[in-house]
Amino acid sequence: MTSPVDALHGSGDEEIDRHLGGFRQDLAELEVLHEAIDEVRGRGVAAQGRVVAEASPTGAFTGLTIDPRAMRLGSDELATVILQAAGAATRDAESRMRELMHPLVAGTMLETAADD
Repeated sequence: MTSPVDALHGSGDEEIDRHLGGFRQDLAELEVLHEAIDEVRGRGVAAQGRVVAEASPTGAFTGLTIDPRAMRLGSDELATVILQAAGAATRDAESRMRELMHPLVAGTMLETAADD
């Protein structure tokens, strides 16, 4: 009797082996996509480049750089520009994620729902 593990390396049946080959290829492509998704970061800039935020597609901050000159803005204005940069970073990350996912959802109901 052939174990399931043996079947992944060749079953002796051409049709099954063809499907297994396609499955292996799909799995490899998904692993590459997963790695690319993990690396997606958006960037947002405010206050003439004095505040730079980095965010993940979920909106989580992954980086924030504040030029010392931005400290002259005062706390309220600094808070506002940080939020502007963070919002821009999140939108950028979302855009990058859509670009990454587009080939996967092109022509599916998911693409139609995302356009609404």
